[in-house]
Amino acid sequence: MRTRPLKVALLGCGVVGSEVARIMTTHADDLTARIGAPVELVGVAVRRPSKVRAGIDPDLITTDATALVKRGDIDVVVEVIGGIEPARALITTAFEHGASVVSANKALLAQDGAALHAAAEEHGKDLYYEAAVAGAIPLIRPLRESLAGDKINRVMGIVNGTTNFILDKMDSTGAGYQEALDEATALGYAEADPTADVEAFDAAAKAAILAGIAFHTRVRLDDVYREGMTEVTAADFASARGMGCTIKLLAICERAADGGSVTARVHPAMIPLTHPLASVRGAYNAVFVESEAAGQLMFYGPGAGGAPTASAVLGDLVAVCRNRLGGATGPGDSAYAQLPVSPMGEVVTRYHISLDVADKPGVLAQVATVFAEHGVSIDTVRQSGKDGEASLVVVTHRASDASLAGTVEALRGLDTVRGVSSIMRVEGE
Repeated sequence: MRTRPLKVALLGCGVVGSEVARIMTTHADDLTARIGAPVELVGVAVRRPSKVRAGIDPDLITTDATALVKRGDIDVVVEVIGGIEPARALITTAFEHGASVVSANKALLAQDGAALHAAAEEHGKDLYYEAAVAGAIPLIRPLRESLAGDKINRVMGIVNGTTNFILDKMDSTGAGYQEALDEATALGYAEADPTADVEAFDAAAKAAILAGIAFHTRVRLDDVYREGMTEVTAADFASARGMGCTIKLLAICERAADGGSVTARVHPAMIPLTHPLASVRGAYNAVFVESEAAGQLMFYGPGAGGAPTASAVLGDLVAVCRNRLGGATGPGDSAYAQLPVSPMGEVVTRYHISLDVADKPGVLAQVATVFAEHGVSIDTVRQSGKDGEASLVVVTHRASDASLAGTVEALRGLDTVRGVSSIMRVEGE
């Protein structure tokens, strides 16, 4: 066993970074045995040096992250500061000065993953990021290594614990959106500003990363259709229950039926209670993978939090250190397929549409005619009402997003349609 330690620099010492440092210290002997050499934390870059950080030698603390990654004797840089800059510049600098990188930065990888992979390859270094997508759940490595010989057709999952907690609370207790969000905030599942979670920016970044790996195609954040879940109501859950469904915020990446393109999208969707993802409760994450040879696989576990995320970071750290000792690098960017990313208008799925209509003869016929004129086939219709007003719920067969949009626009033009109260996709057939 090599006795000279592998040197690690840590960028960021918040919830995740402090857990990484703690595990490196408390599990030092085990990590040494698993890697084949000791690992030594030689520097921790932070913004507020005066903050007390239990268990971390104050002499390791620095505010000069650039100088730390430029030292030249660093073997691995662990980046958990998040955001685009200065993270991007620091990671690139780390490669230039001989270090491999372990990152949990989903936003940066979704936006500039191709450039970062190119920089890693240019300098013969590793870029690992298991923690960027689903916390402790092993997902990136199975997709790009275990399933490397298979053809993945679909990846669908719950990749944000905050939104799953809120939707689960609405489903199980009948709470409204704001009430469920307030509880999530009080319990620490939601940030003071929950926009990144509830408007699906976080999930969209993860979808871009998953789609790129699964389909060997460069998928950027801008390629991902994004729809938040702030408009989901208790009435939507009541409708879902009537169909034997629940509602989840899903990240869906899929290959077109002809194999010639891919799509990536994040939005609320009704999903049958019989589907494995329907049973994912609280702040947990789960990802359902469909491939040609392996069939259907599901990965489940805690998707956020300091310790779970640090577990994924340490797993990458062990792998990168082993590569370092062996003089090799692990899998890099695989974008050979270069498949086009289709716009949302071409996505085909089922829809659940709730209409407020006049309660009089002929309304259903008018509505059905509009659907037929736009080539959208109706699966089921449910109507209820009194005193001149009614609610009409239409569930379609599979239709494109563009054809459904045209249908809804035409429905709004009918004098018997008072409004469209909700539109939701139905997934997981």
